[in-house]
Amino acid sequence: MALHRGYLNRAALASPGAAVRFALSSAGYLLLVLGAGVMLIPIFWMVSTSLKPLNEIFSLPVQWWPAEPRWENYANAWNRFPFGRYFTNSIIVSLAVTIINVLLSGFAGFALAKYRFFGKNVLFIAILATLMLPIEVLMVPTFLIVKELNWLNTYQGLIIPAAADAFGVFLMRQTIIHVPDSLLEAARIDGASEVRIYFQIVLPLLWPAVLTLALFVWRETWDAFVWPLLITSQDALRTVPIGLQRFSEENVTNHNEVMAMSFVAMLPLAILFFIFQRAFIQGIAGTGIKE
Repeated sequence: MALHRGYLNRAALASPGAAVRFALSSAGYLLLVLGAGVMLIPIFWMVSTSLKPLNEIFSLPVQWWPAEPRWENYANAWNRFPFGRYFTNSIIVSLAVTIINVLLSGFAGFALAKYRFFGKNVLFIAILATLMLPIEVLMVPTFLIVKELNWLNTYQGLIIPAAADAFGVFLMRQTIIHVPDSLLEAARIDGASEVRIYFQIVLPLLWPAVLTLALFVWRETWDAFVWPLLITSQDALRTVPIGLQRFSEENVTNHNEVMAMSFVAMLPLAILFFIFQRAFIQGIAGTGIKE
């Protein structure tokens, strides 16, 4: 009986603290929901504008949703420009850059994390140092090299210069460094080659980091504007951002159609993130910045 009374007294003393924690937790969730709502307002406005007739876009008071949504704005915008070709080019370039970047970054990260060779740390620091170089510094020499190789208005000119970067090497190296060396030694004792060790032992442990890197690279390539603008002068090779820029220039007053194509261009990235968001978060959390 005494034990039971003591338990009740402790519960009574703890209840105010629990109530405070519950209130703080509820307030935190409420702030997160409000923040998410504020961030979604531009997207909602984009969709709303894409479905409005022109006379409702700037009407006052603000009309948040059109009285009669005009879905034909999407079809009209799609048919005005060769957006099918733009999307095909963006998919080809983004897919190729993502695959090559993930492979090269994985190989480099594996070597820097698990091999011992002279100058390894200096090489890693030199790779990281390239992150501090602004794109304007690299743009002119890269363009001159691509021009000498006759890669202007070609897929290889769009793909190869973006096929590797320091961030991918850093991300993969920081993840691979936490793979137990005992697994690699056991595989070597069994006679496995280094390539087989990477693809059959190391790579299956890296899927969150691989998907994280793939999402980052895909987003950067899909949204790339300056480089495709520099080396492409033909519609057959232009990507979605360049197509949107040209479309907005030639349809200055058709804000609804510009918003329609902007929303369509955003959809692939949003879909990919929602599908792989769990692996993306795991990859960010497991990069192992501390050693």
